[in-house]
Amino acid sequence: MKMADGGYRPAYNGQFVSDTASQVIVGVKAATAGTDMAQLTPMIEQVSDRYGQLPAEWLVDGGYPAHEQLEQAAASTVVYAPVPKPNDAQTDPHVAKAGDSETVAAWRERMGTDAAKDIYKERASTAECVNAQARERGLIRLRVRGTSKTRCVLLLHALAHNLMRTFALVPDLLGSGRGASAEPAMQT
Repeated sequence: MKMADGGYRPAYNGQFVSDTASQVIVGVKAATAGTDMAQLTPMIEQVSDRYGQLPAEWLVDGGYPAHEQLEQAAASTVVYAPVPKPNDAQTDPHVAKAGDSETVAAWRERMGTDAAKDIYKERASTAECVNAQARERGLIRLRVRGTSKTRCVLLLHALAHNLMRTFALVPDLLGSGRGASAEPAMQT
């Protein structure tokens, strides 16, 4: 994979899709591309295949909104992704450009609204939190080679992550809370 320093090294781009309300990981992919540009549609398809439905909205970072990907995603969901800053500071990035399709123009306009900006702010405390926790737990350098083995490591991480989220979200179901399934308090 091409790296930021211009060199090439063995590497994988781990992709996680997470639910914003629960921070549960619902999609995983190991890619060999150094960019996220072509990853949006495959992740949408993965979540659709797994759950039989799609969320009404997707929050993605600035690396995802390739125009072709936005076109394909628009058929099934609304994408919230930042609009790239123009080279000319006088240009409004939320106004459609001459070559934009209707879908891309609608995305630009949508991202200029206060409502879209408020929705997009959720991403920092959800998806970025999931990614930060992955790095904090050591998911930086993997000791495996190959896309399938890398995907297995990412899936194991997602499983462990989701189990920890379960403890946080529904402690009563696991007997660690204060509900009916919890162990009775010791009496002295």
